[in-house]
Amino acid sequence: MFPSLDPTRKVESVAPALAMLSRFAGEETAIEYQELKFSLHRKLLDRINLEALSALPSEKMRVEIRSAVAKLVEEERTPLSLVEKDRFIGEILDEVFGLGPLEPLLQDNTISDILVTGPKLVFIERAGKLVRTPVEFKDNAHLLRIIEKVVSRVGRRVDESSPMVDARLPDGSRVNAAIPPVAIDGPLLSIRRFGRKALTGEDLVSNLALTPWMLAFLKAAVRARLNIVISGGTGSGKTTLLNALSGYIPDDERIVTIEDAAELRLQQIHVARLETRPANMEGNGAVHIRHLVVNALRMRPDRIIVGECRSDEALDMLQAMNTGHDGSLTTVHANTPVDAVGRLEVMVGMASSSMGMRSIRQQIASAVDLFVQVARFSDGTRRITHVTEVDGMEGERVVLQDIFTLEKTGIDTRGRVTGFFKPSGIRPSCAERMKACGYDSPREMFEKVVPLG
Repeated sequence: MFPSLDPTRKVESVAPALAMLSRFAGEETAIEYQELKFSLHRKLLDRINLEALSALPSEKMRVEIRSAVAKLVEEERTPLSLVEKDRFIGEILDEVFGLGPLEPLLQDNTISDILVTGPKLVFIERAGKLVRTPVEFKDNAHLLRIIEKVVSRVGRRVDESSPMVDARLPDGSRVNAAIPPVAIDGPLLSIRRFGRKALTGEDLVSNLALTPWMLAFLKAAVRARLNIVISGGTGSGKTTLLNALSGYIPDDERIVTIEDAAELRLQQIHVARLETRPANMEGNGAVHIRHLVVNALRMRPDRIIVGECRSDEALDMLQAMNTGHDGSLTTVHANTPVDAVGRLEVMVGMASSSMGMRSIRQQIASAVDLFVQVARFSDGTRRITHVTEVDGMEGERVVLQDIFTLEKTGIDTRGRVTGFFKPSGIRPSCAERMKACGYDSPREMFEKVVPLG
């Protein structure tokens, strides 16, 4: 997330799977090409003994199957050049070993999201921009087979009785799939990918997601054990920022992470990772985030990191923050810090309908020290728009005080958002707490305006 890549970059690395079609014309030829590929795939499965080959080392098995595919291609006498035949063979190998048409996309590290809206509509996100690719599936049945292959890799299933699945691939990518009857027009697949290298706070400064002074403040806040809630919309970069801030937790503290699908990649050694589990085929055995938060309290954590609060677990998270587990971090979906307070109120209310609104707000005001708001802009960039302190209660209201904000002024001729990061000029109350922990905040930190770009 928070990409700094050029959004005008040409989409070329996702096209090799269908590149050879450029010498043909019309949709009919493309269909014939897909039919030929699937015909050869079926013949390959009929001709080889996959069970016997599975006993061979993976590299040797791939060589044997590649040789068998090459022979099949020669027998078909297809009107393809040597380069095209080699690509064709590679595609069939992807069908056997990989995820078919998705393999070229998965091998491109500049792609952050793969969105399949139907067999003929495959989109990617690169540098914050959605682009349609030439990649296609043969039909809904082909797409469904690939989805089944994806979810089976992580021991999950998807069928009519369980038509939705949310899972994590071995490389950390998050997969969500929906099939009929809940997906009206056919199977849907979304893959959110994460870079091989987790972004640090310094990387985010380089990408203009925040200023060096803002990073210094947040770094001190983490080390001084302030409780931080990161809020933002879907795809705004909440998890990326959470991962970056977690890097400033000292190595001598025990951290317990709790997630729906494990995405965080903490660099510390003493990390206990917990992940939810869906119900089995009989509808039993589900483990929800709330169960894991309660269990984490018995694991002697110094800090608890919840990947995302979205339901009644918010109450347990706030209570953990209030009972000796300060320095904890989590994320919520919200468009502003004020909305984030409202979201927490609703989620706590889901956990305990007997709690009055004043009691809920007192819990929030006592537990949370900072809200950090992130947003995704029209030019594809993701930036921190608010760093806001919770300054207690005033009557029936939780008092919020902005420390840093991003003010948008317009869009330049290249389509990039213009504006500036602006401190409020007010020294926050938490600065004294940070100073007591050895992290002094110079006056300049809360005064210097920094323009974007």
